Amino acid sequence: MSDNVLEIRNLAVEFKTDTGISKALRDVSFDVPRGKVTAVVGESGSGKSVTANCIMRIIQPPGKIISGEIMFSPIRTDPYDIVSLVNKDPRLVDLRGDLISMVFQEPMTALSPVYTVGNQVAEAILCHRDVTEREAWNEAADMLMQVGIDDVPRRIHQYPFEFSGGMRQRVVIAMALVCHPEILICDEPTTALDVTVQAEILTLIRDLQRELNNSVLFITHDLGVVAQLADQVVVMYQGRVLEIGTVRQVLKDPVHPYSQGLLASIPGLASKGQRLETIASVVGDADLLTSYPLTRLKDGRQVSLAPDLLREFEDE
Repeated sequence: MSDNVLEIRNLAVEFKTDTGISKALRDVSFDVPRGKVTAVVGESGSGKSVTANCIMRIIQPPGKIISGEIMFSPIRTDPYDIVSLVNKDPRLVDLRGDLISMVFQEPMTALSPVYTVGNQVAEAILCHRDVTEREAWNEAADMLMQVGIDDVPRRIHQYPFEFSGGMRQRVVIAMALVCHPEILICDEPTTALDVTVQAEILTLIRDLQRELNNSVLFITHDLGVVAQLADQVVVMYQGRVLEIGTVRQVLKDPVHPYSQGLLASIPGLASKGQRLETIASVVGDADLLTSYPLTRLKDGRQVSLAPDLLREFEDE
C-alpha cells in the first residue's frame, strides 16, 4: 500500500472565455500523504479550489482538464487515475461522497433549503450503502452528535435556515464524514464564520481526523489555520505549485520569495507609523511568472526556483 493516498502529476486545467483561454492550473504536482493533513495555500485565484474540483471530477464547462493524472490509492480498491475515468464510470459514484468527501466554503450552498438536515445526512448514507432508511437515520443522528449538534432528536427534523452558520457547517461536516471517507477535502470551510466559531470548527476537523485517521486536504489562505492543523504545506500561485514542505519548513523558513511574501503579509502588531508589508513589496523583482520545475532540496522540501537561485540553496 502506497504511503500517499493521492499523487497529482502535471495537472493542467483551462477555461474557455470570451477573451480567450485562461490557464487555471499549469503542471500542478504534489502528493497527499495517507493519514496526514495537507494544506494548500495561496491568494485568491491561485488554483486551490480548481485543484480540489479536479480531484472530485466536478470541473464544469467551460473548464476542462487538459493533461495530467491524479492517482488515487484507496484501501478498499485497486489504485486508479481519477482523470482518466469516463463520466459514466461507476467508480465516480463511489468516489464522490464515499471514498472522497468535500466540505464547501458556504454551507447554505451545500444544503438544500427544502429538506431537513436529518434527511440530507441520511441521504448521503443511502446513496452509498445498502442499509434501511431507519438505519441511515440512526447513523445520521450519531454523526450529528459526533460533530457537536445538541438536542439531536429535535434538531434532526429542522431545516438549514433554523441553524446558525456554525451549526450549518457542522451539518455539512457530518454529511461529508458519515460514510467515513478516506480523504476529506475542506475548501476554506471557516471563511464565512466568526472567529470564535472558526476555532470550534477547526478543532472539530482536527479531532475527527485523528479519530477517523483519514487524510485531509485543507484549502485556505489563512496561514494561522495552517499552523494549527497542517502536517504538509503546498504553496500555489497563478495555477502553479511554488513550494512544498513540512509546516515547520514553510512557515518558519520559507525558501521561495512568494512564500516569504505570504508570511510577511500577515497582519500583526505594528508600532504606530510602521508600514504594513504586502506580498508585492516582499517579493520585489522575483521571477514568479516563469515556470520552473519543482526541485527537491537536501532538507526534503520541493521548490520551483530559477537555476541561479536554486544553486545558492544546493551549495549550502
